[in-house]
Amino acid sequence: MMFKPPETVVRDGLPAHGRYAGRIDRIDWSALRDRPNWLWRKLHHKRWHYIGLGHDEVFIGVAIVDLGWTCTAFAYCFDRQRRHLLADWHQDGLPGLQGGVTDAPLDNARAWFRGPGAQLELRHQSDDSLLLHVRTRALRVEAQLDLDAMAPPLLAIGPIEGGVAHATQKTTALPVLGWAEAEGQRFDLDGTWAAVDASNGLLARDTAWRWASAHRPDIGFNLQQGYFGNQENVMWLDGRPIALGAAHFEFDAERPLDPWHVRTEDGLLDLMFTPEGARRDDRDLLIAASRYVQPVGTFSGTVCAGPGAPLRQVSQLLGVTEDHASRW
Repeated sequence: MMFKPPETVVRDGLPAHGRYAGRIDRIDWSALRDRPNWLWRKLHHKRWHYIGLGHDEVFIGVAIVDLGWTCTAFAYCFDRQRRHLLADWHQDGLPGLQGGVTDAPLDNARAWFRGPGAQLELRHQSDDSLLLHVRTRALRVEAQLDLDAMAPPLLAIGPIEGGVAHATQKTTALPVLGWAEAEGQRFDLDGTWAAVDASNGLLARDTAWRWASAHRPDIGFNLQQGYFGNQENVMWLDGRPIALGAAHFEFDAERPLDPWHVRTEDGLLDLMFTPEGARRDDRDLLIAASRYVQPVGTFSGTVCAGPGAPLRQVSQLLGVTEDHASRW
């Protein structure tokens, strides 16, 4: 069962541990009883917004990340018909000067990045929508994501092994109006869906996870195996959020474009993922490193609403998986 969100992510000096259905205004760790010193927080406080836009012809992924000591952003557009990246852009910058992410995950949210030839912004608007603006040499996006009629989003809060605490707000199947341009092609995004991942935590220096996310109005899910346990595992059936058990990802890390088997221990989700292509980004900056691959593809298999509930068939559900390890 998922409960109404608390007013703050800290309760009696501790993370308000749990999975909740609904929005929270801010993710603010200042009330933690055993809060680390300023320097530790500066090096370990991580905030990001990730937006995935699903379309019959393309999949678009955009992220703006504030790592405390640096900031980074990426934007890509994957052509599902020709199975290759039409655009794959990323840049690093100075936090506060070139980019930043606020503590507001949805309401009053703002994430931004400015760099040579690049302007990115995700901003909450008065009509309860999120405006996504991307201008890079490779990709342009203008999209409005409707929060007003969305299904209850996930709010997950909890302690972190090797770190202090983490919280994430995740949506499913937000209606989209807008367009995208890449390689001289223009794509009408009206009627497509979007999912937002707004995360904020005091994390360990070495953090790794596997992740899966796929959404459309009748079904969506978010799964993570790694640093946050099963805290953010949730499925939406016809707009109703359902907490899921621990996730298992069976795949060949050396061949991530081979099929993946994704399932949960409670038996409520059992899907095969067929990749169409992937975005990769492996970097080693001596003081920091990242190994990352995010395949785009479709999920098929079965889900059910609870123990003993009838199985529900899933076919060709567009989404992504991810295998990610960071030293940050």
